[in-house]
Amino acid sequence: AAIPAAAPAVAAFDRFYPLRRGLEALAAPLAALALAAALFSLFLLALGKSPAEFFAIVWKGAFGSWFSVQNTLVRAAPLFLTALCVAIPAQLGLVVIGGEGAVVLGGLGGTCAALLIAGAPAPLVWLAMGLASAAVGAFWIGLSGLLRAWRGINETIASLVLAYIGIALFNHLVEGPLRDPASLNKPSTYGIGESLMLPPLPGTQVHPGLLVGVVACVLCWVLIYRTSLGFAARVTGGNVRAAQLQGLAVARLMVFACALGGAFAGLAGAIEVAAVHGRANASLIAGYGYAGILIAFLARHNPLAIMPMAVLLGGIGAAGGLLQRRMGLPDATVLVLEGFIFLSILTSETLYGRMRWFQPRGAR
Repeated sequence: AAIPAAAPAVAAFDRFYPLRRGLEALAAPLAALALAAALFSLFLLALGKSPAEFFAIVWKGAFGSWFSVQNTLVRAAPLFLTALCVAIPAQLGLVVIGGEGAVVLGGLGGTCAALLIAGAPAPLVWLAMGLASAAVGAFWIGLSGLLRAWRGINETIASLVLAYIGIALFNHLVEGPLRDPASLNKPSTYGIGESLMLPPLPGTQVHPGLLVGVVACVLCWVLIYRTSLGFAARVTGGNVRAAQLQGLAVARLMVFACALGGAFAGLAGAIEVAAVHGRANASLIAGYGYAGILIAFLARHNPLAIMPMAVLLGGIGAAGGLLQRRMGLPDATVLVLEGFIFLSILTSETLYGRMRWFQPRGAR
């Protein structure tokens, strides 16, 4: 967001300026969510449905009971990681939207690793699944960064095309060479077995993928805001030419950021296999990579802000079935709501640095 040129100098004499900047970062997405709710309410009224009833059911389905909360957290767990696939390259000004391909290929890579060493102790198998899926995801999304750095190809287009190629490759392998002959109605790979499934956290039905996502978000925040590498990435995102003049390895930073983001998306796929599905099949193509785009923009690419936003979107998704039963609305209705949220968030980006109250004294 654009800040008047005099703002930094004036801010030195305005002790409340950092507080107002923090409030601005909170107010803009909240205003965007309120706008999305208002627009979606008009959509519901056009369908003859009650907005109040809709949001009450969403709350009940997402957070109204302990079962609902657990369901929300299970759905949110992969979103922590897929949002990082967007947020990390965004520090360099890159818009990577192909995380869905990394998720499915990472899940397939993790499954293959587990099947190759199925007789090993479970912790060793889980480690192999994590490493294999992260490597596959890093390679797949890293290609977008490599194409941008090497040939100047737009990373948004490259990552989206690679996502479609990745899904097609996944379907070919699952329905062909890697298919379990016993999977008739839903083509799948061989199962990894009950003994290799990730156990839920004690006293809950939430799998450990949630903790992995939390740790990943915290570590990425430290990397971005507390290391020289993160500072170099943010400098590059602010002005590529200035970063080059300072001698920063811009090309390597681009490839590294994309590969790191892809590694997290691939890891999300392996966790879904080990904790939920038990094998690789079309259930992995659940839109986690695309939902991660919305979450990253909602969080303004801040890894710590990704966590509550992922829980919010996970809750909305968890309420889909209840909405279908109570209001006769299809599951896809929540996708319409997410679309309104995304449009509102993009609109809110134009407000940063332009709201008078949040500007430093002397620059208003």
